[in-house]
Amino acid sequence: MTDWTRDDIPSQRGRTAVVTGTGGLGFEDALALAAAGADVIIAGRNPAKGAEAVARIRLAFPHASVAFELLDLGSLASIADFARRMDDTRHSLDLLINNAGVMTPPRRETTSDGFELQFGTNYLGHFALTARLLPLLLRANQPRVVTVSSIAARGGAIDFDDLQAETGYRPMPVYGQSKLACLMFAIELQRRSDAAGWGIASIAAHPGISRTDLLHNAPGRFSPQGILRSLLWFLFQPVPQGALPTLFAATSPDAKKGGYYGPDRLRETRGFPAEAKFPKAALDAAGASRLWEISERLVGVTFRSSALQPLLIEHQLVAVGYGA
Repeated sequence: MTDWTRDDIPSQRGRTAVVTGTGGLGFEDALALAAAGADVIIAGRNPAKGAEAVARIRLAFPHASVAFELLDLGSLASIADFARRMDDTRHSLDLLINNAGVMTPPRRETTSDGFELQFGTNYLGHFALTARLLPLLLRANQPRVVTVSSIAARGGAIDFDDLQAETGYRPMPVYGQSKLACLMFAIELQRRSDAAGWGIASIAAHPGISRTDLLHNAPGRFSPQGILRSLLWFLFQPVPQGALPTLFAATSPDAKKGGYYGPDRLRETRGFPAEAKFPKAALDAAGASRLWEISERLVGVTFRSSALQPLLIEHQLVAVGYGA
């Protein structure tokens, strides 16, 4: 493909998008979608940062349709509350970008539900969020779910015997596991959408190595990783550039369902959107199915809820020509 940029985003007017994360890549996603005319909901856990993000977008694009909603991906109760508010205020959801995350806290921490923080926030939180928002996605025309992974997924492995890193916590391997799980989820969601006739395009993306604040916020500015990020800043591509693969996956008519996109240069660390290479572990269909079933039990939400059945029937009738 050519050097795809934000200027290539087609009009998003009439489309509603939820983007998790108030800063970094999430902010750039929300900014670009709002500029293209989408009705954007920025979902995050910090109201002050959310208000700042909304104000910055409206300053750049005064007529933008953008709002902040409280969402803590480390709390299943917060996820359920957010989904209820969305269901009360929106008829459908065209686009969900599962972007927010935490990276390599030096010591093992847990979410409010007792999950290891990285696995619980980066993966399980987005798994539960997607399940909760599935009815709204099913009401949309050609809905997309974009899940953000990382090049760290290449070295990741799913430790089914210790998913919560209770017997031995090492920050980077645990982060790699969480991002591999995100990628496996994106692939498995596409498999299940195809099998059930949901009509959802599930696509994964990664930003390469980008100049976000993840390494400053979690390990700390004066950690070895934080110092590397500060001193060697020139090795990290600008955040707007790092957001391009996600935006391509979210908006381009050329993005393939079940696909994976990242930067096209220097082993996918920088550049313009292109098809990314799937790590071998991500293509383990049996492992992905096993992870999915475990995840449903952990978060207490199922994609096979009986509450979905009327929506599935409606979706299928419209697909074959019955209904509006």
